[in-house]
Amino acid sequence: MPEGHSIHRLARQFRSVFAGQRLAVSSPQGRFTAGAAQLDGHVLVDAAAHGKQLFLGFDNELFLRIHLGLYGAFDFGGDETFRGSSSIGAPRRVGEQEVADDGGMAAYAGPPEPRGAVRVRLVSDHGWADLRGPTACEVVTEHERSAVLARLGPDPLQPDADPEEFVRRLTQRTSPVGQLLMNQEVLAGVGNVYRAELLFRAQIPPRQPGKQVLQATALDLWKDAVVLMADGVAAGRIVTTRPEHRGDQSQPAPASEAHYVYKRQGLPCRICGTAVVMTDMAARKLYWCPSCQAG
Repeated sequence: MPEGHSIHRLARQFRSVFAGQRLAVSSPQGRFTAGAAQLDGHVLVDAAAHGKQLFLGFDNELFLRIHLGLYGAFDFGGDETFRGSSSIGAPRRVGEQEVADDGGMAAYAGPPEPRGAVRVRLVSDHGWADLRGPTACEVVTEHERSAVLARLGPDPLQPDADPEEFVRRLTQRTSPVGQLLMNQEVLAGVGNVYRAELLFRAQIPPRQPGKQVLQATALDLWKDAVVLMADGVAAGRIVTTRPEHRGDQSQPAPASEAHYVYKRQGLPCRICGTAVVMTDMAARKLYWCPSCQAG
């Protein structure tokens, strides 16, 4: 499932290439025809992300709310003025990195014929975006958007987010911290990769109850999430290893050295050499080091 950094990249791309433009909105698949009709012909005013939720705001005071879920993805394209990624979301075709599109389509004559089950197509004079396979796709009012946001925890990628609110939500619950980090009402935007890596970097046992996490430790966890997720927005991929724990510190981390524990079960811990283990938690596979995270 795309994590918060990918959704913020989506919002940034929509602002960059579609904001201020009048869009033709349709549902080639047919499952979103009524919703598309509410937005068709209106100007995209803004695009914003909170955690894994994307909101596209239009000039008629309606929003397109999208949650990509496990299978949702956007494809983009356009003429020579279009700049951005050509695909963001899941399923991953190139690992965590989105495919860059350098434009140069001088013969652009509009979007191609829809390919596959396109839930929503948004078209401007210079580009297009196709959405496939989202978990949620609906038109909402400002009141409904606010209700969704009110249920979510703070997002480390929001500049005005309150770290103390995260600390409070984490340390007042008895559930395991490895479960709480995946709870979007506690921390918005963190998914399976960031969960495992944040816990490892903080040397927190994933089964430790939230109430037993020191407030100072929870605050450090938040600060680390802010840094790592901001790096993810910039790079288009999740890299959590520190340079000193990679082979060639002068080069970008290869995929094989990007993570400490995620999907490394059975391999030696990069710090202590103990075999990384995998367990199920919050309906997802959790990877951790039983030595570094012994508590």
